[in-house]
Amino acid sequence: MTAATAPAPALQPRAGLLRRLAALLYDAFLVASIWMLLGFLLQLIVGPDTSVLVDGRVQTDPLLSNILFVLMLGSCSGFYLWFWTHSGQTLGMLAWRIKLVNNTGQLITVQQGIVRLLAAWPAFFLLGLGYLWLYVDPLGDAVHDKFSKTRVIIVPGT
Repeated sequence: MTAATAPAPALQPRAGLLRRLAALLYDAFLVASIWMLLGFLLQLIVGPDTSVLVDGRVQTDPLLSNILFVLMLGSCSGFYLWFWTHSGQTLGMLAWRIKLVNNTGQLITVQQGIVRLLAAWPAFFLLGLGYLWLYVDPLGDAVHDKFSKTRVIIVPGT
């Protein structure tokens, strides 16, 4: 499909909940892999003597736990921001033929990506209510789509 025959941004079909969740699951495996690598690298740097076994439970230095948490949060955010701002698609989104664009059909900005990330976490963890908004919204957008002025569209097949 050429640019001349592509549908206008307002007419492009929105991705439904199942496609979004499937892409999110694919991406969760990739992000978990990144987190395991970060944990391994951190353990290589600080050494294995920073954790002790007390009453059958591993206790880690709180500073290292906080460093790992910040690394995990940063890597997850960086993963999504990189893909969203450079191609509009994470690997999971690519597999499920969906794409994140702004309201004019272009790639999103870093600011839009940050707003989307900050709004998507509560949308997911508050029993998925932000995602279920798809069924209420006349355009089929989730709450974090509205806040960030973005939309997730279905990419036509080749």
